[in-house]
This record gives sequence, C-alpha cells and structure tokens, in this order.
Amino acid sequence: MAKIKVETTEITIISHNEKDYISLTDMVRPIENGLALIEKWLRNKNTIEFLGIWEKMYNPLFNSPEFEGIKMEAGLNRFIMSVKQWIEKTHAIGIIAKAGRYGGTYAHKDLAFEFASWVSPQFKLYLIREFQRLKDDEQKQLAWSAKRELSKINYRIHTDAIKANLIPSEITNQQAAIKYADEADVLNIAMFGMTAKQWREANPDKKGNIRDYASINELICLSNMENINAVFINDGIPQSERLIKLNRIAIQQMRILEDTGGRYLLK
Repeated sequence: MAKIKVETTEITIISHNEKDYISLTDMVRPIENGLALIEKWLRNKNTIEFLGIWEKMYNPLFNSPEFEGIKMEAGLNRFIMSVKQWIEKTHAIGIIAKAGRYGGTYAHKDLAFEFASWVSPQFKLYLIREFQRLKDDEQKQLAWSAKRELSKINYRIHTDAIKANLIPSEITNQQAAIKYADEADVLNIAMFGMTAKQWREANPDKKGNIRDYASINELICLSNMENINAVFINDGIPQSERLIKLNRIAIQQMRILEDTGGRYLLK
C-alpha cells in the first residue's frame, strides 16, 4: 500500500493481483456527497462502454452477454448500477470493493484515471503526475536494492580473495582490517581517483563515505571491479599493476554505461 497527495487530497494505492488500484473513495472524499459520484459515474452509458472494453481486453472471465444487457439499459432513467452489482453481474476485475481499515472502492489505474477525468480534468492531470512520481521513486528504490544485493555478493568474493591470498595466518585483526581497507582504496582510487580518507578530508560536512555519494553507474562499475580484483589477487598480480588495470577497466565500463568518454583518474 502507498499514498500520494494530489493537491490537498491524500489518495491510497494498493496492489491487487500485482496491479496498481487507486482509491476512488479517496478521490471524492473532500467533495460534499462525493460517494454518490461513483455510482453516478457507473450509471453513465459512456462509462459502461469504457469499462466493458477494458474488461474484454484484460479479463478472460468477463461475462460479455450480461454486459451487453447492461449496456442496452445504460442511459435510461430507470437504470441503476452499483459497484457491487457491476462486479457480481459481469465478474469484473477492474473495480473492487475493499473492506477494513483502508476500505472503499478501488479501480485499476486505467479506470481510475478515467474516473478522475470525469470528476475534473485538472484533477486527473495532477493525479497522473503524482502517480508517475511514485512509480519513478519505486523504480529507483528497486534498482538501488538490486545493486546493494549484488554489491554484497561481490564484496564477499573480494574479501575472501584478500583473506586467502594477502593476509598471513599470524596477522592480527587490526592488521587485517588495515589490509581490507587498503584493498578497498585500490578500487576507490581506480574509480574516483582518491582514497576514502582523502574524500572525507575534502568533504568534512558530508555524512557517510565516498560510495554513499556514487551514482548508479559508478556503483555498478565498482561491484564489477570487486569481482575482477578478486581474480587479479588470486592470480598473484601485484597491487600496483592491479590498480592500473582496474582504472582502465573503470574508464572502459563508465564509457559504456554513460557514453561520455570515460573518467580518466590516473596520470
């Protein structure tokens, strides 16, 4: 469940059958007798035709014969249609009635935007803008989470290679930590042209570390380089040679990822 704010109205969005459904109830809550607008919308002949087309496209269980009878009646003065009747008679899936704390009438985003347009074209545009902003934020978060998981895997590969090849068995924990940090800085220099300490000294007002401020593409590149550096360590390549190789790889990969001509970090 998520909430967006459209002008001054807070609107709930839920996931139903892995699709986004937007609360029509929330849309009309600020309007006097607003709940009556939903059934008024459902009695509109154009609405019935639109809902029927959508259901035929996406709902294999839609009761088309029943719908045809409803469509014939729509628009007549005696025609009455509630959300519950629409769902029961046609087996519709585009509109649902939800009980409980976040209860009310919800509609698939396609239908919710249509309802919003019927209520107010201006409101519809604001709704689409805020909904898209929510989706963009979700995609960024998804990409970040996936990246973090990949980084954890490659980080383990990297540290295991350091432990197996560069840290003698008699070394202290403090000495081992220095070695891990030293190898992490090999990647930092190859990618950013500076160590973690140099970044902190240059950015005393910033919290976190150099990688917290890296771009998506830089983090992808760093994750790849951890894996590659582990291979180099296992092959016994000296650190100075690995640093040069890794910088060349960073330049090449950033060139591909951003198509900007790369970042030349070493002289």
